[in-house]
Amino acid sequence: MPVTVTRTTVTTTTTSTGLGTHTIVGSPRELTSKLGLLRLLQLVCTCVAFSLVVHVGAWEGPMGHWAMFAWCFCFAMTLVILIVEVAGFQPRFPLSWRNFPIAYACYATLLCLSASIIYPTTYVQFLGDGYRKSHAIAATFFSCVACLAYATEVAWTRARPGEVTGYMATVPGLLKVFETFVACIIFAFISNPVIYQHKAALEWCVAVYCICFILSAVAVLLSLGDCTGQLPISFPTFLTGLAILAVALYASALVLWPLYQFDERKGGLPRRQMDSGCPYHNAHSVCNWDRRLTVAILTAINFLAYVADLVHSARLVFIRV
Repeated sequence: MPVTVTRTTVTTTTTSTGLGTHTIVGSPRELTSKLGLLRLLQLVCTCVAFSLVVHVGAWEGPMGHWAMFAWCFCFAMTLVILIVEVAGFQPRFPLSWRNFPIAYACYATLLCLSASIIYPTTYVQFLGDGYRKSHAIAATFFSCVACLAYATEVAWTRARPGEVTGYMATVPGLLKVFETFVACIIFAFISNPVIYQHKAALEWCVAVYCICFILSAVAVLLSLGDCTGQLPISFPTFLTGLAILAVALYASALVLWPLYQFDERKGGLPRRQMDSGCPYHNAHSVCNWDRRLTVAILTAINFLAYVADLVHSARLVFIRV
């Protein structure tokens, strides 16, 4: 009887990461590589974290929901990356594979870090002793391990001096990820318009956060979509101009936000006790004064990030010149 022989061909391409240049081949062996094992650890830790919390229903309130979102999102995206790596779908992936994995790993690091800090401090400590609290503590532990695993991937795959790789693997690219993430946290804390409405200076600060977030997000999307060459000016020049504008805008917010939020002469509340909406014990949420203080701290952090971004971006322009 006739025998039919089926031959499978695998499309291969070459890519360069911080772990060296390698050929992309769809194979289960990717799971046993150094990076594959690290991603399996990320997958397991995030899965265990949200499974423990779901099992006992310990994720009520906005802070619990945030932690649950962080773990579920990281688990789903890590699973997608593993499937793409194993199947060899990198050339068919709609985004630049030189930029996407490290950009995602950086976002996942920040997500798990925020969940590892926010969840225990605003939720777990208010739980009574028992199995719910023990499960929540265990979930926090696995969240911390996942954070370290994602941070390790960023350290392994970031660009080394003299290495040609994607923009997102460079220091300015990683700073763009950090800046957009911090802006998203700021948006979460100013979701209540009461803390900035009716004061033009505070509304200006909100506009600053939005403008800088949009510009940084555009830079990230251009890199992920490999569209940097379609700009009317060179990409490094665009990044330097963006950083200069962001530093100037954030400098104004760095002064105006705390001035109008905490100076009594400007109608602010310098002490938490002066805010009637801030009880001594406030489980699972934060009051408006806490939001104001957090935004002030995050504004300072993002200002420093944009300053560092400006230094690195300007250096790239001078090198090109």
